[in-house]
Amino acid sequence: MPETLIYILIIIIIFLILILASAIKIMAEYQRIVVFRLGRLIGIKGPGLVFIIPIIDTYIKLDLRTRVIDVPKQRVITEDNVTVDVDAVVYFRIVNPEKAVIEVQRYDVATSLLAQTTLRDVLGQQSLDELLSKREELNKSLQTIIDEATDPWGIKVSAVTIRDVALPEEMLRAIAKQAEAEREKRSRIIIAEGELQAAKKMTEAANFYEKTPTALRLRELQTLAEIAREKNLIIVPGGDIGTTAGIAKAVNKEVQK
Repeated sequence: MPETLIYILIIIIIFLILILASAIKIMAEYQRIVVFRLGRLIGIKGPGLVFIIPIIDTYIKLDLRTRVIDVPKQRVITEDNVTVDVDAVVYFRIVNPEKAVIEVQRYDVATSLLAQTTLRDVLGQQSLDELLSKREELNKSLQTIIDEATDPWGIKVSAVTIRDVALPEEMLRAIAKQAEAEREKRSRIIIAEGELQAAKKMTEAANFYEKTPTALRLRELQTLAEIAREKNLIIVPGGDIGTTAGIAKAVNKEVQK
């Protein structure tokens, strides 16, 4: 009889230990639990040491840290009828654990599906040029729309980032041709501007030489000297033999005048 009583006491102690262990929960700083008692919401508990009543109380644990959703590639038809594949990343966190449990089933899945739908709707209203050049504005627009839609669920969307825009092969070739044409256009404009500036300077020089014949003569002799240095031509300036010495002599005469 005493041995049987000891076994019973041991079983009771083990049972009480198990109940106590299931009644005590330790929540980290970033964790909360939403507790239901007989199906009714009684509140949010945590962080730290939390006590619940076994069997009577049930709970759902939530992580309040920022989470990242990788939105898979979505086929989008832009306003100018170009088909592109776009994927994005959504950053969100729980700000109201009660709403995240009561107002929506599987808040993470709901947020992901909402992001996919919003991505197609918003980008479908943009042209291809806007999609490629106004990515920052589109990110803010997507973030605002998704955040407003998830607010009743106790979710805060902090950022949405369009990660990649995949264009069809024929569209890539067309863009490459357009970029090449644009570079050619800029090159021709630069050359034309250079020729215009050179023409203006030459006109100014011609006007100056017209007013100063001596400068024109000196310039002519300088040109002859540059030609004579090549040693493959014979020039006879003013009757002298076309040598460097003769040209220098002519230049000195012109200066003395």
